[in-house]
Amino acid sequence: MAASIKDVAREAGVSIATVSRVLNDVDVVNEETKKKVLEAIKKLGYRPNIVARSLKTQKTKTIGILIPDISNQFYPEIVRGTEDVANIYDYNIMLCNSDSDLEKEKEYLRVLKEKMVDGVLYMSSSLEPEILALIKELELNTVLVESKDNEGKLPSVTIDNKSAALDATNYLIERGNKHIAYIGTPKNAQNAWSLRYAGYEEAIKESGLELKEELLYFGELKAQTGYEAIDKLIEKDNIDAIFCASDEIAMGAINALRGKGILVPEDIDVVGFNDLYTASIFYPRLTTISQPMYDMGSVAMRMLIKLINNKDLDQKHFQLPYILVERDSCKK
Repeated sequence: MAASIKDVAREAGVSIATVSRVLNDVDVVNEETKKKVLEAIKKLGYRPNIVARSLKTQKTKTIGILIPDISNQFYPEIVRGTEDVANIYDYNIMLCNSDSDLEKEKEYLRVLKEKMVDGVLYMSSSLEPEILALIKELELNTVLVESKDNEGKLPSVTIDNKSAALDATNYLIERGNKHIAYIGTPKNAQNAWSLRYAGYEEAIKESGLELKEELLYFGELKAQTGYEAIDKLIEKDNIDAIFCASDEIAMGAINALRGKGILVPEDIDVVGFNDLYTASIFYPRLTTISQPMYDMGSVAMRMLIKLINNKDLDQKHFQLPYILVERDSCKK
């Protein structure tokens, strides 16, 4: 028969109330007593009744994670970082894949509220005003990952996407390229990806090069977008370089160029974004902006757990470092 809270109290030589305080991480229990209780829990293999505890504490020890595309290699590494921290603090995870569908995102937020999750880690294809309003209406403890809302009301973990894109574009300019194409997502969306276009545009203008609409292609962050873009772009100008808003786009573009007999980097330089695992084993190995994906997840989870437990955040907005990783898709 499974051990009960009474069994734990008897084993540790304390009251049931003391065991309850330890389970709920109430600070009034001294360290020696807390140690005895935890040892008793381990010895007896006691597992608290989550439903009963949630009714009493109004906490379910469950966190919702909303991502736009589970098939994108970028997100599993973030989720791994969140899960490792969640396990340390005994939280469960409920994973929701929105397929970058705004209505689906809104429905998931409502479902997570109904499931009484303690908080949400939100990764979105677009931080539309109606999404932000819904988060406020539902009173969900929320930390944004990858993107930041314009007014900075919600805690967030990001990199400086605009500066990273500016650095990547300047890297191409420094190699003597003058006709640099951009392949990414719509430039006016409220997300991290639109900031990558802003960085590209700023680098082009600052360098004195002409910003040409015919060198821009907007789609999704998928390899198919890169592949389709080449047919459109390659006929319009004498392109000598391409900056892509994701590694998947870059890989699709390189494969399309290869199919046309155009070599990378001999004929065209290509830079990606994210530094997915496959970027280092793709041919040619991809020069790209590396994001600390695992760290983004783990930092965001620690922030959310503090938020849930009404503890002060060291910072409301964490901007983690990025690096440009030089490989073989650009001329040396």
